[in-house]
Amino acid sequence: MLSDQQTGAVAEQDVSASREPGPATLADRLARLAGQARVIGADVVLVAPGADLHYFAGHSVGSHERLTCLVVPADGEPALLVPTLERPGWTGSPIEAMGVPIGTWTDGADPYRTLVELFRDGTRVIAVDDHMPAVHAVNVRDAVPGAELVLAGEAIGELRMRKGPDEVDQLAAAGAAIDRVQRRVGEWLRPGRTENEIAADIAAAIVAEGHARPDFVIVGSGPNGASPHHEASDRVVQAGDLVVVDIGGPLPTGYFSDCTRTYLVGSRADADPEAVAVYEIVRAAQAAGVAAVRPGATAESIDAASRAVITEAGYGEYFITRTGHGIGLEVHEHPYMVAGNVRPLEPGMAFSVEPGIYLPGRFGVRIEDIVVVGADGPVLMNNAPTELVELPA
Repeated sequence: MLSDQQTGAVAEQDVSASREPGPATLADRLARLAGQARVIGADVVLVAPGADLHYFAGHSVGSHERLTCLVVPADGEPALLVPTLERPGWTGSPIEAMGVPIGTWTDGADPYRTLVELFRDGTRVIAVDDHMPAVHAVNVRDAVPGAELVLAGEAIGELRMRKGPDEVDQLAAAGAAIDRVQRRVGEWLRPGRTENEIAADIAAAIVAEGHARPDFVIVGSGPNGASPHHEASDRVVQAGDLVVVDIGGPLPTGYFSDCTRTYLVGSRADADPEAVAVYEIVRAAQAAGVAAVRPGATAESIDAASRAVITEAGYGEYFITRTGHGIGLEVHEHPYMVAGNVRPLEPGMAFSVEPGIYLPGRFGVRIEDIVVVGADGPVLMNNAPTELVELPA
């Protein structure tokens, strides 16, 4: 694991290995989930395919409209139910290796009756994770007379938001991989090319640098940069444009990268002087947010630290997003750096720090790094430069 004292760049790491959590790690996670069930007053927690299932089972196989479900009772042993045709996909999986029973149901049978047979007698309060489709959640509830359906997302978030050493290593590897892509952006970003052409080259590089796939590629040039979630278009990049490049994706292990840099096409002489000034304000705001990270600081204080810099510079109304989001097996997860979130930060929490200024019809600027809370302060998962990069026109 990275040193808690490290607040600078992480070393580049091999991202080719696809490490899965071992039986001891999964057993601990399942036991803690059972404990969370008791905390929220649920008799059982049901986990559907997605990031939560990956976290607790070390593996996740989608089953389309068919029911796949991990069953974790507040008291008792967990079990997994999968469609018969999907059972081979679980062969050799970590949860199979640790001896969790894997039951099946076949097309034509009622999967919900099969599922409730795995429940302990007296089960009434059923908690479902945030990835469970409503059709499954409601049908499970209806299969248990008098059952109450509750959400388990917040309880699960309490477990997932604190990353263990192996998870931090994966986030560091993801950060190093996406940094390599950001350093190559000058190969593709130049006048006369469309955002779509540039995005296609970046997407290929994301895979070439070690990701399983590109999850998102935002190339927002000129006025398009003022839309935080603009993706890419046929707009032709021009000399003097500021271009927001927000990119990321999962490693083969499932852990995500997410990094934004804003580039200047051409020299400062080609650019709107206000755009260059705004860039430096955002850079100072992003540095202030990172510097505020420490155990015990509240999530909203990170947002406040970045927001204060932008507000004092007179651009507060143009900072229209929260400052950050948690990251791990999902690109957006708990905790969120936003006003009103008074949760104290703890070592192992991982999240983005990404303030921005967005001037409609003109340009946008965003700078984003992933940060892990260390024992003494921030541990950066990204080390691509934050200085304004001027790309040859």
